[in-house]
Amino acid sequence: MSEKRDYYEVLGVSRDATKDELKSTYRKLAIKYHPDKNPGNKEAEEKFKEASEAYSVLSDDQKRQLYNQYGHKGLEGSNFSTNVNFEDIFSGFGNIFEEFFGFNSSGGRGGGGGARVQRGADLRYDMTLEFMEAAFGIDREIDIRKYDVCDICNGNGCKEGTQPEVCSQCHGTGQFVQSQGFFKVKTTCPYCRGKGRSIPNPCSKCVGSGRMEITKRVAVKIPGGVDTGAKLRLTGEGEASMSGGPPGDLYVFIQVKPHKFFRREGSDIICVADISFIQAALGDEITLPTLQGEKNLEIPKGTQYGDTFRLKGEGIPSLRTGRRGDQIVQVNVKTPTGLSKKQEKLLQEFDRLDANKITNRLKSLFKGL
Repeated sequence: MSEKRDYYEVLGVSRDATKDELKSTYRKLAIKYHPDKNPGNKEAEEKFKEASEAYSVLSDDQKRQLYNQYGHKGLEGSNFSTNVNFEDIFSGFGNIFEEFFGFNSSGGRGGGGGARVQRGADLRYDMTLEFMEAAFGIDREIDIRKYDVCDICNGNGCKEGTQPEVCSQCHGTGQFVQSQGFFKVKTTCPYCRGKGRSIPNPCSKCVGSGRMEITKRVAVKIPGGVDTGAKLRLTGEGEASMSGGPPGDLYVFIQVKPHKFFRREGSDIICVADISFIQAALGDEITLPTLQGEKNLEIPKGTQYGDTFRLKGEGIPSLRTGRRGDQIVQVNVKTPTGLSKKQEKLLQEFDRLDANKITNRLKSLFKGL
């Protein structure tokens, strides 16, 4: 590139960007344009170098101050160098390369210079609950099929009375050093698969893997208030590690069946209550099912179709506060059918006496028009 671009433009940040914003943006660019992800792509390599140079300047307070005042010329006339020290840059990014390329900034695997230690795999279990089980919580036992530590060799993979040996190819480091582009990369040893050791006399039960497949019964406590999409984590109930690390976790994903009468909205539950037009007109007291038994609800005179009433504290407990929501009752006024002659006669008399019926109001409206 004949002329250097503005460092803020290179990283795609504003001039008042914080160090965290710079770090986050550079991380994305480094992953996108890294030579290992773009082999043979010179343009990507140049963009990687350009972004690294911009970050090395803007992440340094003194260099950034000079650059903000005088631009690229200010750095050229100072004692500061814009040459990129990748080791210094990458040391602040933790496991950026371990996550995406299989090695870390210092070239080591995992946390040191030896064989990489990984935690066991996480597991997923899908659990379906009835509406009431989710509302009040429940204790369940589930059977999980997983790999656990071998009970014969206790996870070392060796026949009784023998021990693992140091890998003769990587000498126990679990790594091979390779030169890629302008810096060195350590990759997993293909002979021991990063373990740094070999097993000449494998265990007869696990055949050297240190793990065996089992079915384990796990107790799961479901708290009241869970809903579809909730995820429960059981620490250490995942699979055993293949390299002596901690076990993974078990994640229980919740699915809740719909209820015939109740519908949930957050911590509130909604239901529909049918009443007759006589009850709506004269008022009444009705009995309703709730999550905790039957409760009486007062229907006032003149209740209209679609009116709602609220029963305080009859909803579902909040997972955060434990406080129960409300039960919201929507009124559905039903028109009677199969009337007797006496009922019809009484209704006709009521209609004759009703001065405020809708047809009278419509006539008044048309007169006004």
